[in-house]
Amino acid sequence: MIRLLLVDDHTILRESLRTIFQREPDIDVVGEAVDGEAALARVHELSPDVVLMDIAMPGLNGIETTLRMVSESPEIKVLALSTHIERRFVTHMLNAGALGYINKAAGVEELLLGIRTVMTGARYLSRDIATILKNTPPDKASQARLGRREIDVLKLIAQGQTSAEVAKILFITTGTVEVHRSNIMEKLDLHSIAELTRYALRESLIQLD
Repeated sequence: MIRLLLVDDHTILRESLRTIFQREPDIDVVGEAVDGEAALARVHELSPDVVLMDIAMPGLNGIETTLRMVSESPEIKVLALSTHIERRFVTHMLNAGALGYINKAAGVEELLLGIRTVMTGARYLSRDIATILKNTPPDKASQARLGRREIDVLKLIAQGQTSAEVAKILFITTGTVEVHRSNIMEKLDLHSIAELTRYALRESLIQLD
């Protein structure tokens, strides 16, 4: 039996998916979560085998949630289910630790195949996602894997905090902040705070008021 956790901020989608999975003898929906923080709490509470993860959610997005989830619970299998099918989203999710990625426009049979495949520890990409990865060139930013602390630093810098302010908020030294910022810019091939901010907005790490 596959213990499945549904993570999506749209109630109607979660309810529809639960109805679909109730017909499958080998899938048990053990819980739901509306955002990343709730998903992390549910994982500790319910110990699911597979997490079906949305990407665009309020607060903690699916990419950062996956990074933290897999870091804290390496046995978890994350399968992304999203309308965002651009290469950069797919690559970020896979780099964060997801085992698979499926377009929300995919059919039920493909979704079920994806769940059963990642349960075995194998990677699964829906056909259109695999085609996108094959036919679009990678870029350095898409391939970069930022650590949890680097993401924290990036978000605060992009929100306009100085290195000293970031250090105070995160309880680290200013020198450590500078090292993180340098590493982030090198990984993402970015060269200014403005570029970091645009990247953070594009990846939904921060939002404009």
